[in-house]
Amino acid sequence: MPKSEKKKKKKGKGRSSGGTEQVVTRVRLPIEGEVLGIAVQMLGGSRVRVQCMDGKMRLCRIRGKIVKRMWVREGDVVLVSPWPFQDDRGDIVHRYTRAQADWLERNGYLEMEEEF
Repeated sequence: MPKSEKKKKKKGKGRSSGGTEQVVTRVRLPIEGEVLGIAVQMLGGSRVRVQCMDGKMRLCRIRGKIVKRMWVREGDVVLVSPWPFQDDRGDIVHRYTRAQADWLERNGYLEMEEEF
């Protein structure tokens, strides 16, 4: 092989082809006892203040099973499982990507209920 020919760079794991469009394949919907929410404030120690769609502000923790795999930031749409014995607290069980959050909003899942 002549020296004048350059080797092509291979795209390794995690390298994209330049497109930023995300495709929504499946979206986990809340089941009985779960509620959608928006992360409002990061408190440290795997704790997050979340404004839930049922109108309540909850102090939530990121479950230990997913704390290293899922990075939650302020403004992220999350799925919260409220504690049965203390309604103002809960566990974050899932974080939605931006494309999934847009899908939830288009289909009417992200509507805030007013608390009376």
